[in-house]
Amino acid sequence: MKHRQIEAFHTLMISGSTVRAAEIMQITQPAVSRLIAELEHAVQFPLFDRVRGRLVPTREARLFFREVDASFRGLDRIRAAAAGIRDFGEGSLRFGCFAAGSASIAPRAIREFRKLYPETRVTFHVKSSADIRNGIVDGQYDIGLAADEIDRSGIDLQVFGSYAAVIAMAHDHPLARYEKLTPEILGETPLLGLVPEDRARQRFDKLLEELGVTPRYVLETPNSATICALAEEGDAVGIVNPVVIASFKGRDVTFRPFEPKVMFRSLLLYPAAEQKSRLIREFTRVLLEQR
Repeated sequence: MKHRQIEAFHTLMISGSTVRAAEIMQITQPAVSRLIAELEHAVQFPLFDRVRGRLVPTREARLFFREVDASFRGLDRIRAAAAGIRDFGEGSLRFGCFAAGSASIAPRAIREFRKLYPETRVTFHVKSSADIRNGIVDGQYDIGLAADEIDRSGIDLQVFGSYAAVIAMAHDHPLARYEKLTPEILGETPLLGLVPEDRARQRFDKLLEELGVTPRYVLETPNSATICALAEEGDAVGIVNPVVIASFKGRDVTFRPFEPKVMFRSLLLYPAAEQKSRLIREFTRVLLEQR
């Protein structure tokens, strides 16, 4: 049983005549008939009956065609995948993002990217920065956006951005009357803190310590957006990454700059020692435009 014989059978079944099958395959009609005869000999059952000058598929032929057609459809999918790889590098994009980046930067980037590549399937996961880094190493993600506290071994990376921290608080909070906040102004105000392993939290604590201010943390969470939501509902305030501000527009929460500046730094992560596909390069470009 040869592929050319299977191709002739498939073409004859979908076209309905040896004349049309010969045109599609760009061979002669006798050549089609010969391939069908050879296939019948190989499978050892008749494929067609000749009725009033026409070839009519046998019951066995119809059963056989189900499997042949499924095989050809699979081949079509392989061809489409190959075309996607040729044209775009691949047909899907797997993107892992830390929580702060998922508030507005990532959704905007995905929206703009899909305008350019509407046929590309995007998988988008929001996880901790450590999980994003591990996902890059394990091959779960093609590209990641994470905070700078990650283990940098086993990956390629580039700096995405640095943002000066702001303090989130309710609109009617007493500290809202200040245009900017300092450690001295914060004083004994209850604080909503990022988790201790967060680098920005560490920089903030070190700054307060150097100035002789002891932070009064009442709650810790890994997410700046969570701090904003909690600040909106209570008397505590918290240092947050300003990239989340856009998602709280119109909410009962306000933001004030903090001085001296404490920086949030974020990184783009890639699998180590791999050439970036066209899709990855394009998505990187779109992400960088959202900063």
